[in-house]
Amino acid sequence: MNRKIIYKNKNEKALIKELKKRKDVKAERIKKLLALPDLTKKKNSPVKVLFEQIINLPMFKDFDLVDFPKVVTVEQCFDLLNMPKDHPARRETDTYYLDDTHILRTHTTTFWSFYLKDKEVLEKLEGDGEIKSLAPGIVFRKDEIDRSHYPAFHQIDGLLICKKSKKIIAHEDLKNVQIELAKGVFGSDIGWKFIPDEFPYTFESLEMNIKFNGEWVEVNGAGLVHPQCLKNFGLDPEIYNGWAFGFGDRLAMIKMEIPDIRILWSDDPQITSQFKDINSKYKEISKYPAASRDISFIIDENINLNNYYEIVRDLADDLIEEVKLLDEYKDENKFGKSKKSYTFRIVYRSFERTLTNEEINNIQEKIREKTKQDLNAVLR
Repeated sequence: MNRKIIYKNKNEKALIKELKKRKDVKAERIKKLLALPDLTKKKNSPVKVLFEQIINLPMFKDFDLVDFPKVVTVEQCFDLLNMPKDHPARRETDTYYLDDTHILRTHTTTFWSFYLKDKEVLEKLEGDGEIKSLAPGIVFRKDEIDRSHYPAFHQIDGLLICKKSKKIIAHEDLKNVQIELAKGVFGSDIGWKFIPDEFPYTFESLEMNIKFNGEWVEVNGAGLVHPQCLKNFGLDPEIYNGWAFGFGDRLAMIKMEIPDIRILWSDDPQITSQFKDINSKYKEISKYPAASRDISFIIDENINLNNYYEIVRDLADDLIEEVKLLDEYKDENKFGKSKKSYTFRIVYRSFERTLTNEEINNIQEKIREKTKQDLNAVLR
């Protein structure tokens, strides 16, 4: 039986209360994200179906289930997890900041900062020589716009820490957990392989790829718990060791053959009724036509393109399937110093209806004006 542990952030309510008073564009974006449902808890969500399949695997039967706040500190999300000061994830072009010290959580590994500071958990570690946990939930990150990226998505993290006197965790232990996990989702005959990877909070890290529908696809990342992280939580790496893994809702898309991440967020009964169990496969209810519009502009080359994607999301909600970069180039004589030209193709498509040309043109014009205004762009 999984024990459920819920952590609260005593400052979260006050921070959100202040956020609601603000009318600036950054605050409006964060308010919109916080209003989204956590699909790991939503009935008939393919994310919930998949994550529950994992949680109910026999090897996880006595793991703690951890729930923790959506609003966390920079220390909790980055510092304690050995994230370098210059890591790209810390930038405001990647992470949603409420203020200088509080952010929307960018990964579920942040749960370590609550779990490994819990007095009761640490007493269990000392007494039993071992603690084990899973943390599913929604996370937030600025990103490009296409069929596999959305500013809110879902992850589940696993963590085991034990005394070395009880067990020395080897790389084979780490691999075996990933293999059993993959078999639990895709069946015992699934093909798999490991590729070396790097994460700040683990060492001897790897990613697991599986052979699915004739192609190799990445499904998760894992590693042995980094000694510096153990030290950051007051645990002596000479005494303790462990493993950790994490994966996201992309696994549900792979397993259930969902072609677009926006489908995960649909409330259309024709879509939600399809996801009964782990073996459900998405069937297209109707292929509404796509329509595309191109936009070209010149901006400072140091502007991160995530700033542009945020503008598009603000004005088009979920009506855009993809924003594809068609061309980029510099010409100092033509554009000026430190300027760069970009051309994007914006592909519009709804899952629920056919979009009209007038509707698309109105959105496109708003995007053009906002790009010019916010990025000081010269439209071409």
